Amino acid sequence: MEHLIKLEEWPNILPPVLIILGSFLLGLIFETRILSSLLKKASKYPQRIDSIIITSFRGVIILWSILLGFYLSLSLPNLPVYPTLIIIIKKGLAAAFLGSLTLVVARLSVSLLRVYTTGDDGSSPLTSLFEFLTKILIFSVGILIILQSIGIAITPLLTAFGVGGVSIGLALQTTLSNLMSGINIITSKKVRPGDYIRLKTGESGYVRDVELKYTILQEITDNFLVIPNSQLLAGSFSNYNLPDKSLLIPVEININYDSDLEQVEAITLAAANEILSQRNKKYNDINKSSDCLIRYNKFDYYGINLMVFLRVQEEELFEHLTIKHEFLKKVHNSYKEVGIKFSICPPCFINREGELK
Repeated sequence: MEHLIKLEEWPNILPPVLIILGSFLLGLIFETRILSSLLKKASKYPQRIDSIIITSFRGVIILWSILLGFYLSLSLPNLPVYPTLIIIIKKGLAAAFLGSLTLVVARLSVSLLRVYTTGDDGSSPLTSLFEFLTKILIFSVGILIILQSIGIAITPLLTAFGVGGVSIGLALQTTLSNLMSGINIITSKKVRPGDYIRLKTGESGYVRDVELKYTILQEITDNFLVIPNSQLLAGSFSNYNLPDKSLLIPVEININYDSDLEQVEAITLAAANEILSQRNKKYNDINKSSDCLIRYNKFDYYGINLMVFLRVQEEELFEHLTIKHEFLKKVHNSYKEVGIKFSICPPCFINREGELK
Protein backbone atom coordinates (compact mmCIF):
# COMPACT_ATOMS: atom_id res chain seq x y z
CA MET A 1 0.00 0.00 0.00
CA GLU A 2 1.32 3.39 -0.91
CA HIS A 3 1.92 5.69 2.06
CA LEU A 4 0.00 8.95 2.18
CA ILE A 5 3.19 10.77 3.15
CA LYS A 6 6.45 9.74 1.53
CA LEU A 7 9.54 9.10 3.61
CA GLU A 8 11.40 12.09 2.23
CA GLU A 9 8.48 14.36 3.18
CA TRP A 10 8.65 13.57 6.91
CA PRO A 11 11.14 16.41 7.67
CA ASN A 12 8.47 18.85 6.44
CA ILE A 13 6.13 17.58 9.16
CA LEU A 14 8.42 18.56 12.02
CA PRO A 15 8.01 22.41 11.79
CA PRO A 16 4.18 22.29 11.85
CA VAL A 17 4.23 19.91 14.82
CA LEU A 18 6.65 22.17 16.70
CA ILE A 19 4.52 25.23 15.92
CA ILE A 20 1.36 23.52 17.22
CA LEU A 21 3.11 22.28 20.38
CA GLY A 22 4.70 25.70 20.94
CA SER A 23 1.35 27.45 20.54
CA PHE A 24 -0.26 25.01 22.95
CA LEU A 25 2.47 25.56 25.57
CA LEU A 26 2.25 29.35 25.21
CA GLY A 27 -1.52 29.22 25.63
CA LEU A 28 -1.21 26.89 28.61
CA ILE A 29 1.33 29.18 30.28
CA PHE A 30 -0.81 32.25 29.62
CA GLU A 31 -3.92 30.48 30.96
CA THR A 32 -2.37 28.98 34.08
CA ARG A 33 0.00 31.80 34.98
CA ILE A 34 -1.03 35.19 33.66
CA LEU A 35 -4.82 34.71 33.40
CA SER A 36 -5.02 32.85 36.73
CA SER A 37 -3.12 35.68 38.43
CA LEU A 38 -5.42 38.27 36.91
CA LEU A 39 -8.48 36.24 37.94
CA LYS A 40 -7.22 36.02 41.52
CA LYS A 41 -6.89 39.80 41.69
CA ALA A 42 -10.19 40.39 39.90
CA SER A 43 -12.07 38.00 42.21
CA LYS A 44 -11.88 40.66 44.93
CA TYR A 45 -14.11 42.89 42.77
CA PRO A 46 -16.41 40.49 40.85
CA GLN A 47 -18.74 43.27 39.68
CA ARG A 48 -16.04 45.29 37.91
CA ILE A 49 -15.88 45.31 34.12
CA ASP A 50 -12.27 44.07 33.98
CA SER A 51 -13.16 41.14 36.22
CA ILE A 52 -16.08 40.21 33.98
CA ILE A 53 -13.95 40.39 30.83
CA ILE A 54 -11.16 38.26 32.31
CA THR A 55 -13.61 35.64 33.58
CA SER A 56 -15.30 35.41 30.18
CA PHE A 57 -12.03 34.34 28.52
CA ARG A 58 -11.37 31.47 30.94
CA GLY A 59 -10.71 28.22 29.07
CA VAL A 60 -10.76 29.88 25.64
CA ILE A 61 -7.15 31.12 25.44
CA ILE A 62 -5.71 27.58 25.13
CA LEU A 63 -8.18 26.74 22.35
CA TRP A 64 -7.31 29.90 20.46
CA SER A 65 -3.57 29.23 20.80
CA ILE A 66 -4.05 25.72 19.37
CA LEU A 67 -6.15 27.07 16.50
CA LEU A 68 -3.49 29.68 15.78
CA GLY A 69 -0.82 26.98 15.77
CA PHE A 70 -2.76 24.92 13.24
CA TYR A 71 -3.42 27.97 11.06
CA LEU A 72 0.26 28.97 11.01
CA SER A 73 1.28 25.37 10.26
CA LEU A 74 -1.05 25.22 7.27
CA SER A 75 0.56 28.37 5.90
CA LEU A 76 4.04 26.80 5.72
CA PRO A 77 5.44 25.95 2.27
CA ASN A 78 6.03 22.35 1.12
CA LEU A 79 3.48 21.00 3.54
CA PRO A 80 2.70 17.39 2.51
CA VAL A 81 -1.07 17.84 2.67
CA TYR A 82 -3.52 18.01 -0.19
CA PRO A 83 -4.68 21.59 -0.95
CA THR A 84 -8.32 20.53 -0.72
CA LEU A 85 -7.71 19.12 2.75
CA ILE A 86 -5.99 22.36 3.78
CA ILE A 87 -9.06 24.34 2.72
CA ILE A 88 -11.35 22.03 4.73
CA ILE A 89 -9.11 22.27 7.80
CA LYS A 90 -8.99 26.08 7.57
CA LYS A 91 -12.79 26.20 7.41
CA GLY A 92 -12.94 23.98 10.47
CA LEU A 93 -10.49 26.26 12.28
CA ALA A 94 -12.59 29.30 11.36
CA ALA A 95 -15.75 27.56 12.60
CA ALA A 96 -14.05 26.61 15.88
CA PHE A 97 -12.78 30.16 16.40
CA LEU A 98 -16.18 31.72 15.66
CA GLY A 99 -17.88 29.20 17.96
CA SER A 100 -15.55 29.98 20.86
CA LEU A 101 -15.90 33.71 20.17
CA THR A 102 -19.69 33.30 20.34
CA LEU A 103 -19.26 31.62 23.73
CA VAL A 104 -17.18 34.56 24.98
CA VAL A 105 -19.75 37.07 23.72
CA ALA A 106 -22.56 35.13 25.43
CA ARG A 107 -20.65 35.09 28.73
CA LEU A 108 -19.89 38.80 28.49
CA SER A 109 -23.46 39.73 27.60
CA VAL A 110 -25.06 37.80 30.46
CA SER A 111 -22.50 39.02 33.01
CA LEU A 112 -22.81 42.67 31.93
CA LEU A 113 -26.61 42.46 32.00
CA ARG A 114 -26.46 41.01 35.49
CA VAL A 115 -24.16 43.83 36.67
CA TYR A 116 -26.17 46.67 35.13
CA THR A 117 -29.49 45.28 36.43
CA THR A 118 -28.27 44.75 39.99
CA GLY A 119 -29.70 47.31 42.39
CA ASP A 120 -28.12 48.96 45.41
CA ASP A 121 -29.50 46.20 47.63
CA GLY A 122 -27.56 43.57 45.69
CA SER A 123 -30.63 41.97 44.05
CA SER A 124 -30.99 41.59 40.30
CA PRO A 125 -34.22 41.13 38.30
CA LEU A 126 -32.26 39.09 35.75
CA THR A 127 -33.76 35.58 35.73
CA SER A 128 -32.63 32.23 34.33
CA LEU A 129 -35.21 32.57 31.56
CA PHE A 130 -33.81 35.95 30.48
CA GLU A 131 -30.27 34.54 30.56
CA PHE A 132 -31.44 31.56 28.51
CA LEU A 133 -33.10 33.76 25.89
CA THR A 134 -30.02 35.99 25.67
CA LYS A 135 -27.75 32.98 25.10
CA ILE A 136 -30.15 31.49 22.54
CA LEU A 137 -30.17 34.75 20.58
CA ILE A 138 -26.37 35.10 20.61
CA PHE A 139 -25.72 31.44 19.76
CA SER A 140 -28.31 31.53 16.96
CA VAL A 141 -26.58 34.50 15.35
CA GLY A 142 -23.19 32.85 15.92
CA ILE A 143 -24.28 29.60 14.24
CA LEU A 144 -25.61 31.51 11.23
CA ILE A 145 -22.31 33.39 10.92
CA ILE A 146 -20.36 30.12 11.18
CA LEU A 147 -22.46 28.47 8.47
CA GLN A 148 -22.09 31.50 6.23
CA SER A 149 -18.31 31.61 6.78
CA ILE A 150 -17.78 27.97 5.72
CA GLY A 151 -19.84 28.42 2.57
CA ILE A 152 -23.21 26.98 3.57
CA ALA A 153 -26.21 28.97 2.34
CA ILE A 154 -28.40 29.86 5.31
CA THR A 155 -31.51 30.97 3.37
CA PRO A 156 -32.76 27.42 2.67
CA LEU A 157 -32.07 26.49 6.30
CA LEU A 158 -34.13 29.42 7.57
CA THR A 159 -36.96 28.39 5.26
CA ALA A 160 -36.79 24.79 6.49
CA PHE A 161 -36.76 25.90 10.11
CA GLY A 162 -39.76 28.12 9.46
CA VAL A 163 -41.77 25.24 8.03
CA GLY A 164 -40.62 22.80 10.70
CA GLY A 165 -41.28 25.31 13.44
CA VAL A 166 -45.03 24.75 13.10
CA SER A 167 -44.67 21.03 13.80
CA ILE A 168 -42.25 21.68 16.67
CA GLY A 169 -44.65 24.23 18.15
CA LEU A 170 -47.51 21.73 18.14
CA ALA A 171 -45.35 19.05 19.73
CA LEU A 172 -44.04 21.40 22.43
CA GLN A 173 -47.24 23.33 23.02
CA THR A 174 -47.11 23.07 26.83
CA THR A 175 -43.44 24.03 27.00
CA LEU A 176 -43.92 26.99 24.66
CA SER A 177 -46.96 28.09 26.68
CA ASN A 178 -44.85 28.17 29.85
CA LEU A 179 -42.04 29.90 27.96
CA MET A 180 -44.28 32.69 26.69
CA SER A 181 -45.89 32.99 30.13
CA GLY A 182 -42.44 33.35 31.67
CA ILE A 183 -41.60 36.10 29.19
CA ASN A 184 -44.86 37.90 30.07
CA ILE A 185 -44.10 37.58 33.78
CA ILE A 186 -40.66 39.16 33.33
CA THR A 187 -41.69 41.93 30.94
CA SER A 188 -44.75 42.92 32.98
CA LYS A 189 -42.52 43.58 36.04
CA LYS A 190 -45.34 42.45 38.31
CA VAL A 191 -43.15 39.61 39.63
CA ARG A 192 -39.42 40.07 40.18
CA PRO A 193 -36.75 37.93 41.85
CA GLY A 194 -36.79 38.75 45.56
CA ASP A 195 -40.49 39.68 45.69
CA TYR A 196 -42.71 38.06 48.31
CA ILE A 197 -45.95 36.84 46.75
CA ARG A 198 -48.99 34.89 47.91
CA LEU A 199 -51.09 32.92 45.42
CA LYS A 200 -54.89 32.80 45.56
CA THR A 201 -54.58 29.09 46.37
CA GLY A 202 -52.63 29.96 49.55
CA GLU A 203 -49.01 29.20 48.60
CA SER A 204 -46.56 31.98 49.37
CA GLY A 205 -42.84 32.69 49.38
CA TYR A 206 -39.98 34.68 47.89
CA VAL A 207 -39.54 34.57 44.12
CA ARG A 208 -36.08 33.10 43.59
CA ASP A 209 -36.09 32.62 39.83
CA VAL A 210 -38.21 32.50 36.68
CA GLU A 211 -36.97 29.62 34.55
CA LEU A 212 -37.88 28.24 31.14
CA LYS A 213 -40.99 26.40 32.41
CA TYR A 214 -41.29 27.21 36.10
CA THR A 215 -41.27 29.99 38.67
CA ILE A 216 -39.39 29.05 41.83
CA LEU A 217 -40.68 30.25 45.23
CA GLN A 218 -38.85 29.81 48.53
CA GLU A 219 -41.37 29.13 51.28
CA ILE A 220 -41.03 30.10 54.93
CA THR A 221 -39.85 26.53 55.62
CA ASP A 222 -36.94 27.11 53.16
CA ASN A 223 -38.46 24.59 50.75
CA PHE A 224 -38.72 25.42 47.05
CA LEU A 225 -42.21 25.64 45.56
CA VAL A 226 -42.18 25.02 41.78
CA ILE A 227 -45.07 26.61 39.88
CA PRO A 228 -45.61 26.39 36.08
CA ASN A 229 -45.34 29.84 34.53
CA SER A 230 -48.68 29.51 32.76
CA GLN A 231 -50.42 28.65 36.04
CA LEU A 232 -48.93 31.70 37.77
CA LEU A 233 -49.90 33.99 34.92
CA ALA A 234 -53.45 32.60 34.67
CA GLY A 235 -54.14 32.84 38.41
CA SER A 236 -54.26 35.75 40.80
CA PHE A 237 -51.69 36.57 43.47
CA SER A 238 -50.66 39.30 45.89
CA ASN A 239 -47.22 40.89 45.57
CA TYR A 240 -46.22 42.33 48.94
CA ASN A 241 -43.29 44.25 47.41
CA LEU A 242 -45.46 46.40 45.16
CA PRO A 243 -45.97 49.30 45.07
CA ASP A 244 -43.44 49.62 47.92
CA LYS A 245 -41.57 47.31 50.29
CA SER A 246 -43.64 47.88 53.41
CA LEU A 247 -46.27 45.48 54.74
CA LEU A 248 -49.00 45.68 57.37
CA ILE A 249 -49.35 42.45 59.37
CA PRO A 250 -52.87 42.12 60.84
CA VAL A 251 -53.33 40.75 64.37
CA GLU A 252 -56.85 40.19 65.69
CA ILE A 253 -57.68 40.70 69.40
CA ASN A 254 -60.96 40.39 71.30
CA ILE A 255 -61.49 42.26 74.57
CA ASN A 256 -64.20 42.38 77.20
CA TYR A 257 -67.05 44.91 76.92
CA ASP A 258 -66.07 46.39 80.30
CA SER A 259 -62.67 47.52 78.96
CA ASP A 260 -61.73 51.20 78.61
CA LEU A 261 -61.21 51.54 74.84
CA GLU A 262 -58.93 54.56 75.13
CA GLN A 263 -56.73 52.68 77.59
CA VAL A 264 -56.75 49.56 75.40
CA GLU A 265 -55.70 51.58 72.36
CA ALA A 266 -52.86 53.33 74.18
CA ILE A 267 -51.46 50.17 75.76
CA THR A 268 -51.77 48.14 72.55
CA LEU A 269 -50.03 50.80 70.45
CA ALA A 270 -47.28 51.16 73.04
CA ALA A 271 -46.68 47.40 73.03
CA ALA A 272 -46.61 47.23 69.21
CA ASN A 273 -44.24 50.19 68.84
CA GLU A 274 -41.93 48.76 71.51
CA ILE A 275 -41.69 45.39 69.75
CA LEU A 276 -40.99 46.99 66.36
CA SER A 277 -38.46 49.43 67.84
CA GLN A 278 -36.60 46.55 69.48
CA ARG A 279 -36.51 44.75 66.16
CA ASN A 280 -35.14 47.82 64.35
CA LYS A 281 -32.40 48.30 66.97
CA LYS A 282 -31.45 44.62 66.69
CA TYR A 283 -30.84 44.99 62.95
CA ASN A 284 -29.49 48.56 63.17
CA ASP A 285 -32.47 49.87 61.21
CA ILE A 286 -32.98 52.95 63.35
CA ASN A 287 -34.27 55.00 60.42
CA LYS A 288 -37.08 52.58 59.55
CA SER A 289 -40.64 53.40 60.44
CA SER A 290 -42.02 51.45 63.40
CA ASP A 291 -45.51 52.95 63.47
CA CYS A 292 -48.56 50.72 63.57
CA LEU A 293 -52.33 51.08 63.40
CA ILE A 294 -55.19 49.93 65.62
CA ARG A 295 -58.80 49.83 64.44
CA TYR A 296 -61.84 48.64 66.36
CA ASN A 297 -63.61 46.26 64.04
CA LYS A 298 -67.05 45.36 65.43
CA PHE A 299 -69.22 44.71 68.50
CA ASP A 300 -69.33 40.96 68.69
CA TYR A 301 -71.87 39.13 70.80
CA TYR A 302 -69.15 38.09 73.27
CA GLY A 303 -66.81 41.11 73.15
CA ILE A 304 -65.25 43.93 71.13
CA ASN A 305 -63.11 42.93 68.17
CA LEU A 306 -60.10 45.04 67.19
CA MET A 307 -57.37 44.71 64.56
CA VAL A 308 -53.75 45.73 65.07
CA PHE A 309 -51.63 46.31 61.95
CA LEU A 310 -47.86 45.99 62.43
CA ARG A 311 -45.81 47.72 59.75
CA VAL A 312 -42.70 45.84 58.62
CA GLN A 313 -40.24 46.19 55.78
CA GLU A 314 -39.56 43.83 52.87
CA GLU A 315 -36.72 41.89 54.46
CA GLU A 316 -38.89 41.18 57.51
CA LEU A 317 -41.59 39.18 55.72
CA PHE A 318 -40.23 35.84 56.86
CA GLU A 319 -40.04 37.23 60.40
CA HIS A 320 -43.72 38.10 60.70
CA LEU A 321 -44.39 35.00 62.80
CA THR A 322 -41.67 36.03 65.26
CA ILE A 323 -42.97 39.60 65.37
CA LYS A 324 -46.54 38.43 66.03
CA HIS A 325 -45.24 36.01 68.66
CA GLU A 326 -43.41 38.73 70.59
CA PHE A 327 -46.28 41.19 70.18
CA LEU A 328 -48.89 38.81 71.59
CA LYS A 329 -46.70 38.03 74.61
CA LYS A 330 -46.16 41.76 75.23
CA VAL A 331 -49.87 42.58 74.88
CA HIS A 332 -50.86 39.73 77.20
CA ASN A 333 -48.50 40.94 79.94
CA SER A 334 -49.49 44.60 79.45
CA TYR A 335 -53.21 43.81 79.68
CA LYS A 336 -52.66 41.70 82.79
CA GLU A 337 -50.81 44.54 84.55
CA VAL A 338 -53.68 47.03 84.15
CA GLY A 339 -56.54 44.54 84.44
CA ILE A 340 -57.77 44.52 80.85
CA LYS A 341 -59.55 41.24 80.19
CA PHE A 342 -59.87 39.38 76.94
CA SER A 343 -63.41 38.51 75.87
CA ILE A 344 -64.87 35.23 77.18
CA CYS A 345 -65.83 32.39 74.90
CA PRO A 346 -69.20 32.52 73.15
CA PRO A 347 -72.12 31.27 75.26
CA CYS A 348 -72.56 28.28 72.97
CA PHE A 349 -69.28 26.87 74.32
CA ILE A 350 -70.27 27.23 78.00
CA ASN A 351 -72.53 24.76 79.81
CA ARG A 352 -75.08 25.57 82.51
CA GLU A 353 -72.50 25.22 85.29
CA GLY A 354 -70.34 27.89 83.65
CA GLU A 355 -67.68 25.45 82.52
CA LEU A 356 -66.14 25.24 79.05
CA LYS A 357 -67.48 22.40 76.96
